[in-house]
Amino acid sequence: MGKLMQNLSRRRVLTIGAALGLVGVADPSKAWAWSSAGSITGVDTVTDPWSVWDDATDPLLVDLLENGQIPAVNTAFEKWINNGDPLPSGIPAALTTYLQAHNRLPSWADQTKLDRAAQFNKRMSLYLFLLYGLGSGIMSTVIPREARNVYWSEGGAVMKSRAAKTFTYGYDLSALDAFKPTGHFVVTSNKTRLTHAAVRHLLPQSSHWRAVTDDQDFIPISNGDILITFHSLGTFVHGKLKSWGIRMSAAEEEAFLHMWQVALHLLGVRDDFIPATWAAAKQQSQYALTPLLAPTPEGIDLADILLGLTSEIDLGVTKGFQREFARYLLGDKVGNWLKLPRDYASRAIIEVGWPAYVAFREGTSGIIPNTYSLFDRFIRGVAMLFLNNGTSATYTPITIPTHNRAGT
Repeated sequence: MGKLMQNLSRRRVLTIGAALGLVGVADPSKAWAWSSAGSITGVDTVTDPWSVWDDATDPLLVDLLENGQIPAVNTAFEKWINNGDPLPSGIPAALTTYLQAHNRLPSWADQTKLDRAAQFNKRMSLYLFLLYGLGSGIMSTVIPREARNVYWSEGGAVMKSRAAKTFTYGYDLSALDAFKPTGHFVVTSNKTRLTHAAVRHLLPQSSHWRAVTDDQDFIPISNGDILITFHSLGTFVHGKLKSWGIRMSAAEEEAFLHMWQVALHLLGVRDDFIPATWAAAKQQSQYALTPLLAPTPEGIDLADILLGLTSEIDLGVTKGFQREFARYLLGDKVGNWLKLPRDYASRAIIEVGWPAYVAFREGTSGIIPNTYSLFDRFIRGVAMLFLNNGTSATYTPITIPTHNRAGT
């Protein structure tokens, strides 16, 4: 556990902030300098989030893993789904004590904002599922540490199941009752946080992972890595909606951010790292996302698998169209990194037809484009993949792993 407190030496790679719709690109040699004055705490300090993990959760998971208690915990967790459910029986006393402290919203959570975010998610649902699924999902494969961590962990060998669990997190966050007793998101966040702690303990035991990670002493899934994920989801999506001219009130934008603020807190991110405004989030992304994107063999393989999953659903388009839309969302540099084949005819349709489709849906144009039904079927197909959790309409349980990818 002592390694969890070591500072990390990071190799940064200059990449593609402009293509992702984020503000600016940080100097890749520049050390973390984002001040927490821009966080929800408002305290003016500078702390490197890559040297912060989860002291409240990590020791507990080490004990549960080493004592062989995880299988019983996963069984007990199967019926623990709703936020309002009592804590599961039959789990170790230390885990019960932990959940009693963490299975709740932070004191600063604003239910009015969370309710407004839920309504916003409902109104934006088709855009959000498209951006989360085909934008953020594929972007995750060019986040080197995330791609390597996913690939070499237990879920990397069964990506359909792994994707279903990721969809579950996003679906539970986007549900109308996400943070209410009938919703799932608080419970899902706790299961995810515990899973992260297990991976921190397990992955360093993999010789394959150690061979490709950028620091032999690195412990995966620091606060910095979770911030990367937030920016590849929340900040990326917010920026795309703005660039497309989607109607959003200031209150809706604030509520959408507040939803993510609560989500970050529930995953164990310190409040002094959580941006207070979208401007602060975009500034932070210059340190926590844009300079870190790069291709890896693991990421290229994962992208091909993820795009294959969407190809299993009838999106009403060709594979070439689907991959060109991923390029359209993320930029051709990412597309080239991932070796996505080109389809220039589809790209021409997308570049002309998508802005026209959005304008008609948003009421800024009264002219229905000829390609309206094509795009409508496409985004509804992606949404159904998301809503079905990648497999079926049933709840997909999040289980804590006990080992890494087989053979590693």
